[in-house]
Parts: sequence; C-alpha cells; structure tokens
Amino acid sequence: MSVELNAVMKGKVTGIQSFGAFVELEGEKKQGLVHISEVSNTYVKDINEFLTVGQEVEVKVIKIDEEKGKISLSMRALMPEPERKERAERPRRERRNGGRRPSSQPVSYKDPQEEGFNVLGEELKKLNIEL
Repeated sequence: MSVELNAVMKGKVTGIQSFGAFVELEGEKKQGLVHISEVSNTYVKDINEFLTVGQEVEVKVIKIDEEKGKISLSMRALMPEPERKERAERPRRERRNGGRRPSSQPVSYKDPQEEGFNVLGEELKKLNIEL
C-alpha cells in the first residue's frame, strides 16, 4: 500500500514535539507529521494532553511533498466539526438625534504662521538661517 493524498491510514505515534507528533504509518516504512493544529478540532495548548508515544491513531494524509520527502497528516480532518454556539440576539439601542451620532466638538489647530508652532524654525530664524 502506498501513501496517497486524502488516504485514511492507521499509524503509531513515534515522537512528540511542541509543534506536533510524528506518526509511523502502518504497512509503510514512512513517517508523517501531525502538526499541533491538526490534532483536534478544539484548541490544543499542550499536545501531550492529546497524544502519547506508542499510541495507535487514525490519520488522513493532507499533503505530500515528494521533493522534501515529507508527509503531512491530520487527525482533525477525521473529526466532526464542533457545534458552534449562536450569539444571543441583543436588542438594539435607539439613538438620540434621529439615529445620528452626536457631532464632536470642533477641534482647534495652531496656525503654522503662529509663534510657538515650529520651535526649530524659530530658533533658526534667530540665528538668521533660512530654510
């Protein structure tokens, strides 16, 4: 049996790292990696809470890189999607002013010609240096 894309295979966990688990594929002399994001359909903080070395697992082949000799595996692809909780519908608040947002106060800006606006420029003028 050869490894093919989208094939579902059995394997044994041979090593665990912080980024994923290495799985030796049954009937093959090949090993693939189950990335930590492909271990479960829920958040995985510590992969050791989900897998142990020597554990028998079922995986799906999701990518084959023949140039690099790497096989990417997924356990998550074989799991049902988790049920998502629907957000409770919140009643909308009515706005004042006929639905318009209140206008902000006018902002005053300094005039660039005003004294104190450009400290460096004023110092250069004192030294009679033109820009």
